[in-house]
Amino acid sequence: MAQWLSGKVARKTRWNDTHYSLVIAADGPAFVAGQFVRVGMDLGDERVGRPYSLVNPPHEPLLEIFFNVVPEGPLSSELAALEHGDSLWLTDTANGFLTLAEVPEHVRYLWLLATGTGVGPFLSMLQTDEPWRRFENVILGYGVRQQGNLGYGDLIARLQQEHPERFHFVPFVTGEPAAGAFPCRIPETLADGRLEQRVGVSLEPAHSHVMLCGHSEMIRDAVETLESRGLRRHRRREPGHISTEKYH
Repeated sequence: MAQWLSGKVARKTRWNDTHYSLVIAADGPAFVAGQFVRVGMDLGDERVGRPYSLVNPPHEPLLEIFFNVVPEGPLSSELAALEHGDSLWLTDTANGFLTLAEVPEHVRYLWLLATGTGVGPFLSMLQTDEPWRRFENVILGYGVRQQGNLGYGDLIARLQQEHPERFHFVPFVTGEPAAGAFPCRIPETLADGRLEQRVGVSLEPAHSHVMLCGHSEMIRDAVETLESRGLRRHRRREPGHISTEKYH
């Protein structure tokens, strides 16, 4: 059973009224890019914990989570109220199979498709050497309702500068006009081919792997579309083309 480790807020970023990042100083846990830990606080007589993916790469000593405030949730608003030096808890083990170790070796094109704070595990992966060592092209599709909910713009811009021929970033903003962004949901562009046209990379089962993280409706619709095109869910005993992590 996982044990709790004490941590302290080293830095806080307020992206807007609902989206925040916390950088946490703690002694552990070790993790693989794409995994999550449980973060908790003592609220009244109860320790309340929820899973949060880690945004930082494993080689960095400070841990980072990206989250949005859920009005009816017991924890997220409390986390958002923390400031530098405040205490919180996190588990001593990380979990999750949304990792590059699960992607078959023959894959040439890696598609990372996220909504909201589900982009976090992909940003962790992209800050390691593995995707740039293994894949010819990496596509990051990032969907939100409002443009102000797109986090980590500086990090994404740096990745574009470091890998200009191989990294393709495509934003999706559904709630307002946004320059350079698709004004629709991610699954729509998988169905009609617009995403492939935008990045100049074909999404075919023979050489592609799709990782999906975020809202369950996006994942459901994307998987349905991808399966209609001949891709199938990835399982360790039966390697496939689609890996998922749901945030709702």
